[in-house]
Amino acid sequence: MNTNASRTAGLPQLILLLAASSLPVLGAVLIAPVLPLIAAHFASVPGVGVLVPIVLTVPALVIGLTAPFAGQIVDRLGRLRVLRAGMAGYAIAGTAPLWLDSIGSIIASRVFVGVFEAGITTAATTLVGDYWKEKRDRYIGLQATTASLGGVVFIALGGALGAGGWRTPFWVYAIALVLVVPMTWLLPSPERSPEAADPRSVGVPWRAIAAPCVVTLFGGVVFYILIVQLPTVLTSIGITSTATTGLLTGVLAVAIAVGAALYGRFAKLGRRVLLPVEFATSGLGLVIVFASSSVTVVMVGAVVTGFASGLLFPTLISWVLDNVEFPQRGRGTGLWTGTAYVGQFLSPIVVAGLGVFTGGLQGGIGALGALSVVLGAALFVAFRKQNPTAASAVRPAPAGDGIRPEAP
Repeated sequence: MNTNASRTAGLPQLILLLAASSLPVLGAVLIAPVLPLIAAHFASVPGVGVLVPIVLTVPALVIGLTAPFAGQIVDRLGRLRVLRAGMAGYAIAGTAPLWLDSIGSIIASRVFVGVFEAGITTAATTLVGDYWKEKRDRYIGLQATTASLGGVVFIALGGALGAGGWRTPFWVYAIALVLVVPMTWLLPSPERSPEAADPRSVGVPWRAIAAPCVVTLFGGVVFYILIVQLPTVLTSIGITSTATTGLLTGVLAVAIAVGAALYGRFAKLGRRVLLPVEFATSGLGLVIVFASSSVTVVMVGAVVTGFASGLLFPTLISWVLDNVEFPQRGRGTGLWTGTAYVGQFLSPIVVAGLGVFTGGLQGGIGALGALSVVLGAALFVAFRKQNPTAASAVRPAPAGDGIRPEAP
């Protein structure tokens, strides 16, 4: 290929990358509705009550642990190689429970799903950074929007397919094989100029990305808490209908999606403004959830937090992408992805720990909200001490995204 990838990437490439970015969400929620059926099928297995939830949650933990390594492979072997291999592996590991007959082997297959998801999400996000410069913020917001709305769709799809048995939803993982075919033909190889450094000789700018990764770790805790705990909160204040709980949880997902979709419009404000506001607003919503036993008020708080959280993650990944150049972009994205997923995994643990000292789940949510407001204030002060341009402006397109294609 002799043309610049940023000139040839358009709507077909964007659709494929958005679809790829949604696969980890599919992996996280698709089988949630059939977990009781899986538990019933393996009822004779000791400890099944602990093992079955692990089937759902272990891929996210594995993504958190392996994404930094996936980032290194992305930089060394090329984005497209990792993406295509990840898609194929995801389909194989994802559909494996169709034929597996032990809970241990199913969990092992889910570990591999997480490994391949780490490669997919790291490569896909890196490619967005490679292909688009002026539209990058908008498309990063679209990634988050697609993932949020996809969560609602995939839960409903898993529930519908579960009527055919607990194994049936696992067929959906084969969609990755369908997507990898057009990816092979339509995704151009990102290019770097002849003078660009070899990725193996360029280190990660640790000082530049340490702060966004640390902030992202806490951001993952804040982002995920209501996704996990809102149904429990609603039950504790008197909602007994699972249909109503599902509907209200869907409202939260829509609020997250709306926030993410609007990120492109707000990005011009810069992270110096956005991050303090996002953390403070998310925290305020959590405090509202803690302080009320009214369903209406709790949902107001949930929507406030959801909207701010939807804006938060695109802001954080943009912070990382602003500080890495082409040879480092995979590793920077991988490190960010890892910290985000570890934060999400730790979210219920952190709130449970806070709840020990604050009177239970809602007390833990309120304490987390207060900490989020404090972090927002701390970021405001920290950014005020920096050069405003360095804190908020988007860096120009890095040198080295130029003429020569990387190996596909």
